[in-house]
Amino acid sequence: MSAKSTSTVLYDAPGPKARVRNNIIAVVFIVVLAALLAWVVAVLANNGQFDHDKLAPFTDRDYWVNYILLGLWGTLKAAFASIVLAMVMGALLGIGRLSDHRSVRWATGAIVEFFRAIPVLILIYFLYIVFGVYKVFTTDYIAFFAVVFGLTLYNGSVIAEILRSGINSLPKGQFEAAKALGLRKTQTMRLILLPQAVAAMLPALISQMVIALKDSALGYQIGYVEVVKKGIQAGTYWGNVIPSLIMVAIIMILINFGLSALASNIERNLREGRKKKLIIDAPHPLPEPGLMSKEVLETTHPDPKHKDLRQDFGD
Repeated sequence: MSAKSTSTVLYDAPGPKARVRNNIIAVVFIVVLAALLAWVVAVLANNGQFDHDKLAPFTDRDYWVNYILLGLWGTLKAAFASIVLAMVMGALLGIGRLSDHRSVRWATGAIVEFFRAIPVLILIYFLYIVFGVYKVFTTDYIAFFAVVFGLTLYNGSVIAEILRSGINSLPKGQFEAAKALGLRKTQTMRLILLPQAVAAMLPALISQMVIALKDSALGYQIGYVEVVKKGIQAGTYWGNVIPSLIMVAIIMILINFGLSALASNIERNLREGRKKKLIIDAPHPLPEPGLMSKEVLETTHPDPKHKDLRQDFGD
């Protein structure tokens, strides 16, 4: 069966007519999107948004050092810190949801569902107010930690569900085999199930990193210095708000595209690695016992007491 005619559990592979129809729809969508972008560019150009005085700040060193790069550093810093903490939180909650103790499962499940249901912006606002009222952090770091912990609580809950789904998707025989070998559940989870689940979920985890990177722009609402805020400030100072926001959008698209490409590359390498392992580790079956010749039996299962009399006659 060719690759084009294969199907999955979720959908049937399209036939020749369906593939042609899908290609036509894709081409029409691309044409419409290109026409819409061309119309937007034309409108902006007619309003002087691409004039020389609007684009000149892009060649100024202060524009990049004091605004765009400074804001980009704030975005990457908050996103990286929240991703690391979310991975730790997601691992703990995901494993807790698979616990044998009902109280642990219910508690971790309530935490996951609660923080998944709350919008990230509300979490950031709430934490910003709490940190400010109770003076948990100094004034200079309140906005940063509000963004970090807000993104951590939301993305950690999502990662917990990804982890739980990944572990549950593994064959049940692996857990049963580990139990038969005398391994405790913590050992089975740490040595057998968790490494496989993480490897299978890497693309989804990287995609969640993209979401965390984009959501860090919500810190603009509480005054956190990130790339969108600095882009607006630069546009206000230099008089080119729309071009500055377009430049910020291009930078974010490039970063997110790089992370998405990394996720696709990891997924492809993992898939090819599993295929190669299956080919290398595949056993070489012996012929059926009833069909073996005497020569095959002697070479595969030789009798240590057997003496080849043909050599004596030959001598």
